[in-house]
Amino acid sequence: MRHPRFADEDNTAIRVRSAAESVSAALPVGLHPVLRRVLAARQVSAAQLQPQLAQLIPVGSLPGVQAAAERLVIARQRGERVLVIGDFDVDGATAAALSVSCLRAFGFAAPDFLVPDRFRYGYGLSPAIAELAATRRPTLLMTVDNGITSLEGVRRARELGMEVLITDHHLAGPVLPDGALIVNPNLPGSVFGSPALCGVGVAFYLLAATGKRLAELGIIPGDLARDAVTDCLDLVALGTVADLVPLDFNNRILVAEGLRRMRAGRTRPGIAALFHVAGRELGLARSADLGFAIAPRLNAAGRLEDMTIGIDCLLAADAATAQMLAARLDVLNTERRALQQQMQGEAEVLLDDVGARLGDVEAAVCLFDESWHPGIVGLVANRLKDLTGRPAIAFARCTETGMLRGSARSVEGLHVRDAMAAALTIMSGSAVRFGGHAMAAGITLAEADLDSFRSAFATEVGRQRDLLGSDDSLWTDGTLEAGELQLDLAEMLAAAGPWGQGFPEPLFDNVFTLCEQRVIGEKHLRMRVRHPDGGQLLDAVAFNQAPLESARNVPVRLVYRLDVNTWRQSRTAQLVVECIA
Repeated sequence: MRHPRFADEDNTAIRVRSAAESVSAALPVGLHPVLRRVLAARQVSAAQLQPQLAQLIPVGSLPGVQAAAERLVIARQRGERVLVIGDFDVDGATAAALSVSCLRAFGFAAPDFLVPDRFRYGYGLSPAIAELAATRRPTLLMTVDNGITSLEGVRRARELGMEVLITDHHLAGPVLPDGALIVNPNLPGSVFGSPALCGVGVAFYLLAATGKRLAELGIIPGDLARDAVTDCLDLVALGTVADLVPLDFNNRILVAEGLRRMRAGRTRPGIAALFHVAGRELGLARSADLGFAIAPRLNAAGRLEDMTIGIDCLLAADAATAQMLAARLDVLNTERRALQQQMQGEAEVLLDDVGARLGDVEAAVCLFDESWHPGIVGLVANRLKDLTGRPAIAFARCTETGMLRGSARSVEGLHVRDAMAAALTIMSGSAVRFGGHAMAAGITLAEADLDSFRSAFATEVGRQRDLLGSDDSLWTDGTLEAGELQLDLAEMLAAAGPWGQGFPEPLFDNVFTLCEQRVIGEKHLRMRVRHPDGGQLLDAVAFNQAPLESARNVPVRLVYRLDVNTWRQSRTAQLVVECIA
């Protein structure tokens, strides 16, 4: 949960989205007028109002998927062992769980997974991971959410007699791994219609193509091929939301289908257990639940210990095992929150030291602290990005290697992985490894190179922002009338999602009369406000917000989401405040 923004302090311009009248006119006549303008502003067509699995971009059109599916079919026919090489974030965990689930259902010989220990091995298929994988004697390594830049790791795997099948969505470097089959929507020259597909989405496409081919050959029944993959749509939804990839229409289909299954109770025991420990109601599952309650608990395993715990939870066959593992993940998440709070406080002190809170910093923020935990720096970078409105990288030292590991988070419109790559070409020194995508990336470098990289990265970010034009605007969907601030509209807006990255949840902008305010939970502000045109008193909550220095019955401008507040057996409309002007 973020601090609400203060428009008068950071010079944020509050602007209203608009859409061509032709887009609005093409939507059904019976739509609520507010919903009509929200969807039209996001260029949603009538055909996209109810995303269905049948509308997915065809499985066979993903670059490399046909050849990769044929190789998996051969592995199934020969009884070869497939070892899935995962990643330590939610996207990688869900992709690994999906792959193992489908391979088991398809009758593969003892498929298994291996997740690198982020503190010992770092990210991806490294030579050391290839050597560790070889001890399990697989014939075929299948990477998920990694591998596209693993040149040395693929080479070492082949030296050890293993073939490699790479499934990834991250951007490739100038050279592709030699001798590997590759499935990636972002390969150079790709014209695939959804480059925003994340790691678990790529794995879903590959296993769907594999199941289809196995059924065509009569190796497995057609209904098994279909059900094994569609039963994993809960995993696809979770990984897609957690990885913050843009929710283009293809991704919205995948997320919507996964959420439908969760709400209907057709989800795996591990996800049901995670909803339970998070105190969320599975029957009301929304993308916000996945992003803010379920994903952090899975990520806590990868950040503090070993994502194997998370994948085991997602693969659990019974409720008792799932509950035990989910409880462990919940404990880890509590530890993560405490460590994150401490590190973010230290980061804010560092920001004060360089004047960042006053806007007197370079175009990007790069901070390092000797005591920071390498598994939490991504969360610190996200906090720095929110505080400054600039791309941010937080660095920690890897105790095993002595190198610095940085995690980057970007702002809308700036491709942080490309900015990082450009910076590395002009700095002195060299990075050991880097990679990522538009909104998030990682890098490993020597401490002696940090100052050079910091300067080069800030210069490149500044150059990109000068070219693109800086826009710190907060975009809203306009005002709501007093009679529109009702539960029925809040429920309509919630149902019109899934909302997320690149498909923002509706924000509205009104001046209200502030009638009451009080602090709840020690750090959140609960207000009661009234629309100037009358109507009932409305509950409004601003997370991580101190009381306003305002008397009662004074005007206050709020940018807010019209949300559904579920408390015990009641459901009411409430305002969730994103900006106070």
